[in-house]
Amino acid sequence: MTVKHRYFIELSFDGTNYHGWQIQKNAVSVQEVLNEKFSIILREPIETTGCGRTDTGVHAKEFFAHFDIERYTDYRLWTVNEQENVLRSLNAILPHDIAIKRIFPVAADAHARFDATLRTYEYYIHFNKDPFKKGYSWELRDRPDIALMNKAAGIIKEYSDFSCFSKSNTQVKTNICKISKAEWIVKDDGIVFQISADRFLRNMVRAIVGTLMMVGKKEIEPEAVRNIIESKNRSNAGTSVPACGLYLTEVLY
Repeated sequence: MTVKHRYFIELSFDGTNYHGWQIQKNAVSVQEVLNEKFSIILREPIETTGCGRTDTGVHAKEFFAHFDIERYTDYRLWTVNEQENVLRSLNAILPHDIAIKRIFPVAADAHARFDATLRTYEYYIHFNKDPFKKGYSWELRDRPDIALMNKAAGIIKEYSDFSCFSKSNTQVKTNICKISKAEWIVKDDGIVFQISADRFLRNMVRAIVGTLMMVGKKEIEPEAVRNIIESKNRSNAGTSVPACGLYLTEVLY
């Protein structure tokens, strides 16, 4: 008789060298690398399921995934020491840009993606040339009007259908999302956009930031964001900003 046990993984990754989280044909993804290394350590095929997708080049400070394993002596769960040993062994063979923080047992029906209730992204922008931020923040020469962008961000929170910010031809069943936070804050020598929602569409955050930058540069008025959202047309929204400044920072269950 085979008994399966499910485990959650908490990890972080630098997305620079990856085509996002999800496995793709002819492109290296975080999920592909993680599955490969897990299978080596555990000596059986392992398939992970992530808490969501990330675009090419996007980073994650906090990311969760789950996997099932069947090979247990007496069908018991791993002890804490065994979990730590697997964690250390996995980190030893993973590339430098993927780090496992925790491995812990969960209920057999727990799901890294569908059980998540809130996700938070942050987008970083800096204004002074800094070689240590290249690839990890978007460098801008001119400072946008943060007050105007926050006014427009407040308008975005009033809506739930974000078809205008979604990448075309996706396989999702709905473009409805519940945004609970959308705010620009000043941090160090730059600004950070923080946004939280129950779910996000592909390319959504980068399209929102691109649209808010149009407001900040006074190319459109904050109220124009209403027309963009209500049009449900991606071509009416702003250009997607570079992926390098985007981080998944929190996932709640």
